[in-house]
Amino acid sequence: MAVPAAPPAEAAAYFAARLAFHTDVADVRKALTGGAADFVVVDSRSTASWDQGHVPGALHLPTARIPGDAPRLLDPAVPVVVYCWGPGCDGATRAALALARLGYRVKEMLGGIEYWIREGYDVETWEGTRRLPADPLTAPVGADDCGC
Repeated sequence: MAVPAAPPAEAAAYFAARLAFHTDVADVRKALTGGAADFVVVDSRSTASWDQGHVPGALHLPTARIPGDAPRLLDPAVPVVVYCWGPGCDGATRAALALARLGYRVKEMLGGIEYWIREGYDVETWEGTRRLPADPLTAPVGADDCGC
């Protein structure tokens, strides 16, 4: 701890702001499968990546097409959750920035499609739906909820 922890009020403001900009795959899936989704999920990857597997019900809108296609495909009154490949990729951040600049309320889904798959959730592909077992290093095995 070479740098001391922030004062509690500053820490609270930072973490509250962080939650306003990010969500995680478990929360997105819970909302989608529980019928409580008051947002649209956008996959910002290429068509080849989309075909390889995407979140069921997501809208395919590659980042480069956002300025031209978002006004036609997205309702500005509906929040957007955007994702790309995973934590080693800034694609979702770039897509979120493009959408925010167009006036959309947007959150980035942390972990992207990588963690969606690693947590054992269904993906849609050009061949149909598939599911891999949860990775025990990233998700609880034998439970629907991580408890956090």
